[in-house]
Amino acid sequence: MSTRERLPRGELNGFLDQGSELHGELRFEQTFRVEGRFVGEVVSEGDLTVAERGEVEGELRVGGLLVAGTVRGQVVASRRVEVGPGGRLLAEVETPCLVVADGAVLEGPCRMVKGE
Repeated sequence: MSTRERLPRGELNGFLDQGSELHGELRFEQTFRVEGRFVGEVVSEGDLTVAERGEVEGELRVGGLLVAGTVRGQVVASRRVEVGPGGRLLAEVETPCLVVADGAVLEGPCRMVKGE
Protein backbone atom coordinates (compact mmCIF):
# COMPACT_ATOMS: atom_id res chain seq x y z
CA MET A 1 0.00 0.00 0.00
CA SER A 2 1.46 3.37 -1.00
CA THR A 3 1.66 6.39 1.30
CA ARG A 4 -0.91 8.10 -0.92
CA GLU A 5 -3.42 5.42 0.10
CA ARG A 6 -2.39 5.65 3.75
CA LEU A 7 -2.46 9.43 4.05
CA PRO A 8 -4.18 10.58 7.23
CA ARG A 9 -7.74 11.75 6.77
CA GLY A 10 -6.98 15.42 7.58
CA GLU A 11 -6.93 18.07 4.89
CA LEU A 12 -3.63 18.31 3.02
CA ASN A 13 -2.17 21.74 3.89
CA GLY A 14 1.02 21.47 1.89
CA PHE A 15 3.29 19.43 -0.29
CA LEU A 16 7.01 19.45 -1.06
CA ASP A 17 7.40 17.70 -4.42
CA GLN A 18 10.17 15.40 -5.61
CA GLY A 19 13.14 17.39 -6.91
CA SER A 20 12.52 20.24 -4.44
CA GLU A 21 14.66 21.05 -1.42
CA LEU A 22 13.73 23.38 1.42
CA HIS A 23 15.69 24.49 4.50
CA GLY A 24 14.12 26.24 7.48
CA GLU A 25 11.08 25.95 9.73
CA LEU A 26 7.86 24.24 8.66
CA ARG A 27 4.51 24.80 10.40
CA PHE A 28 1.16 23.46 9.20
CA GLU A 29 -2.28 22.69 10.65
CA GLN A 30 -3.48 19.27 9.48
CA THR A 31 -1.38 17.26 7.01
CA PHE A 32 1.83 17.92 5.08
CA ARG A 33 3.48 15.55 2.58
CA VAL A 34 7.19 15.52 1.73
CA GLU A 35 8.36 13.87 -1.48
CA GLY A 36 11.44 16.10 -1.84
CA ARG A 37 14.01 17.02 0.82
CA PHE A 38 13.41 19.18 3.90
CA VAL A 39 16.11 20.18 6.41
CA GLY A 40 15.17 22.06 9.56
CA GLU A 41 12.45 22.17 12.18
CA VAL A 42 8.90 20.87 11.80
CA VAL A 43 6.27 21.97 14.33
CA SER A 44 2.63 20.87 14.08
CA GLU A 45 -0.11 19.03 15.94
CA GLY A 46 -1.02 17.61 12.52
CA ASP A 47 0.38 14.68 10.56
CA LEU A 48 3.61 14.65 8.55
CA THR A 49 3.94 12.08 5.75
CA VAL A 50 7.39 11.40 4.31
CA ALA A 51 6.85 9.60 0.99
CA GLU A 52 9.04 6.85 -0.49
CA ARG A 53 11.53 9.29 -2.07
CA GLY A 54 11.13 11.95 0.60
CA GLU A 55 13.85 12.93 3.08
CA VAL A 56 13.49 14.97 6.26
CA GLU A 57 16.39 15.90 8.52
CA GLY A 58 16.09 17.89 11.73
CA GLU A 59 13.89 18.29 14.77
CA LEU A 60 10.27 17.18 14.37
CA ARG A 61 7.50 17.92 16.88
CA VAL A 62 4.30 16.62 15.29
CA GLY A 63 1.03 14.91 16.14
CA GLY A 64 1.65 11.95 13.84
CA LEU A 65 4.45 10.80 11.55
CA LEU A 66 4.25 8.31 8.68
CA VAL A 67 7.66 7.38 7.23
CA ALA A 68 7.97 5.65 3.87
CA GLY A 69 11.17 7.53 2.95
CA THR A 70 13.98 8.66 5.28
CA VAL A 71 13.86 10.72 8.49
CA ARG A 72 17.00 11.70 10.44
CA GLY A 73 17.28 13.67 13.68
CA GLN A 74 14.90 13.96 16.62
CA VAL A 75 11.19 13.07 16.57
CA VAL A 76 8.58 13.86 19.20
CA ALA A 77 5.10 12.73 18.12
CA SER A 78 2.18 13.29 20.47
CA ARG A 79 0.01 10.54 18.93
CA ARG A 80 1.80 8.04 16.70
CA VAL A 81 4.87 7.20 14.60
CA GLU A 82 4.59 4.63 11.84
CA VAL A 83 7.51 3.39 9.74
CA GLY A 84 6.26 1.62 6.64
CA PRO A 85 8.00 -1.08 4.58
CA GLY A 86 11.15 0.44 3.10
CA GLY A 87 10.97 3.44 5.45
CA ARG A 88 14.09 4.53 7.36
CA LEU A 89 13.81 6.29 10.71
CA LEU A 90 17.32 7.17 11.90
CA ALA A 91 16.42 9.28 14.89
CA GLU A 92 15.84 9.69 18.58
CA VAL A 93 12.09 9.00 18.96
CA GLU A 94 9.55 9.87 21.65
CA THR A 95 5.91 8.82 21.11
CA PRO A 96 3.09 6.93 22.82
CA CYS A 97 2.58 4.61 19.80
CA LEU A 98 5.29 3.21 17.52
CA VAL A 99 4.57 0.89 14.59
CA VAL A 100 7.48 -0.55 12.59
CA ALA A 101 6.55 -2.63 9.55
CA ASP A 102 8.44 -5.61 8.26
CA GLY A 103 11.21 -4.30 5.99
CA ALA A 104 11.46 -0.93 7.77
CA VAL A 105 14.63 0.37 9.46
CA LEU A 106 14.66 1.98 12.91
CA GLU A 107 17.99 3.18 14.31
CA GLY A 108 18.26 5.24 17.46
CA PRO A 109 16.87 5.38 20.98
CA CYS A 110 13.10 5.17 21.47
CA ARG A 111 11.11 6.33 24.43
CA MET A 112 7.47 5.34 24.77
CA VAL A 113 5.50 7.98 26.66
CA LYS A 114 1.91 8.21 27.80
CA GLY A 115 -0.35 9.62 25.08
CA GLU A 116 -2.60 12.66 25.13
